Amino acid sequence: MYPSPRPVRLAVCATAVLLAAAVGCAPQDASPGGPRAAGQGSPQGEQNCTPGKLATVAPGKLTVGTDKPAYAPWFADDDPANGKGYESAVAYAVAQELGYRKDAVQWRTVPFNSAFAPGAKTFDFDINQVSISASRRQAVAFSSGYYDVRQAVVARKGSAAARARGAADLRDVKLGAQVGTTSLDVVNDTVRPRRAPAVFQKNDLATSALENGQVDAIVVDLPTAFYLTSAELKDAVVVGQFAQQGPAAEQFGLVLDKESRITGCVTAAVDALRRKGTLAALEKRWLADAVDVPVLK
Repeated sequence: MYPSPRPVRLAVCATAVLLAAAVGCAPQDASPGGPRAAGQGSPQGEQNCTPGKLATVAPGKLTVGTDKPAYAPWFADDDPANGKGYESAVAYAVAQELGYRKDAVQWRTVPFNSAFAPGAKTFDFDINQVSISASRRQAVAFSSGYYDVRQAVVARKGSAAARARGAADLRDVKLGAQVGTTSLDVVNDTVRPRRAPAVFQKNDLATSALENGQVDAIVVDLPTAFYLTSAELKDAVVVGQFAQQGPAAEQFGLVLDKESRITGCVTAAVDALRRKGTLAALEKRWLADAVDVPVLK
């Protein structure tokens, strides 16, 4: 379990136009269910977005899933219910937009890979740094994106990996990343290391492997990289961040059941939080400043 994070700051770089393009949403639906993101499938009837009256897993409650441990800076003290950390705060902000008070939100432990695996879900939405992708949309639905993310490299100070200035400089080092993540995709597709990367079930196992010298560097999302090097790893540095992959920014989205009737309502809530500046304010409060991190070419 990570210790409680020091709040650190992140400059919001994406414009509203880029966000709208990256999410890939269809035009807003005029039906009572509200907007529906493209590629979500056909929910079993549109859901009226009356505050606090959605067709949720538990009537009158909003069930939110995330993994355990719940890592900083996304959560604090391994306690999603305390409202601290970026994703905990976002979850409660979405709940408020949907008409649910904090005491009506209940949390459920959901392993990372289970959140977007095929099959019925035991949550209304899951929030766990899950990147929106076409392949995952085959099994689940997503809200619009609530955070634009880049992947970053963390290495031990003074190591060859710490001196890397581009992907080519990392091809001969032993890399690690969490299974099923876009971090691992970046290792395989962008770095293309000559040695097979080490694959871990959780980021804390990858962190321990780096600390113990089992790997030379790990790839994680940038806010996590800042947290690890400021609070977890005494002799590690953020080597750099990877440039945006493809024409659209990688985004985290809330995960819903493929046939969820409330996807449109949840998307509308996320979009409202973006318009109001709430997401930007929460980023500024909980996440880290990425201005000075070099881009790995």
